[in-house]
Amino acid sequence: MSSVSTDRLQNARAIFLRHSGILRTRDALREGIHPEILYRMRDLGHIQALSRGLYRLADQPEPGQPDILTVCKRSPAAVICMISALSHHGITTQIPHAVDIALPRGSEPPRIQYPPVNIYWTVPHIFAEGIQEVPIDGHSLRIYSPERCIVDVFRHRNKIGLDTALEALRLYRERLPLQTDTLLNLARACRVESILTPYLQSTL
Repeated sequence: MSSVSTDRLQNARAIFLRHSGILRTRDALREGIHPEILYRMRDLGHIQALSRGLYRLADQPEPGQPDILTVCKRSPAAVICMISALSHHGITTQIPHAVDIALPRGSEPPRIQYPPVNIYWTVPHIFAEGIQEVPIDGHSLRIYSPERCIVDVFRHRNKIGLDTALEALRLYRERLPLQTDTLLNLARACRVESILTPYLQSTL
């Protein structure tokens, strides 16, 4: 391999490292990595595919939450929600069997074959309510706050079960600082205040 090729590979590696070791193909090309270099890195085993069009440096630590990381990188507009978010916050005993994400209605759905994804289409005026930026595997990803998660599971209680929503509220009350005003303001914005309030009062 020529010294020029070696330099280009090293430069490409440096670009990956600036992005915590993970890049989509389109982002790698935009950052100046030539397709030939990207595929050379793959063929040499320097990078591995996390999903179609998403690569990670092979010598970096394995992601602790690869499914969430993959989905967020493939769909940057998405916000982790529902059971996936409850699990991250430690306020459910449910085991996520897919990555739950929220997207504003009318946006482009992600084309992800794996991991499995559940999409919750949300009206734009409440989509941004309760979004947090949290570090996951060295990347800053968007996830709904515990309070927004509680509101959402009550909104979707007919789909996921009232027992799941009640358990989340109980564990939230036991394990996290209770933010009553925030919770009720979000419930009001999402039009479930009258549904959530009696259950919240019963836990106080």
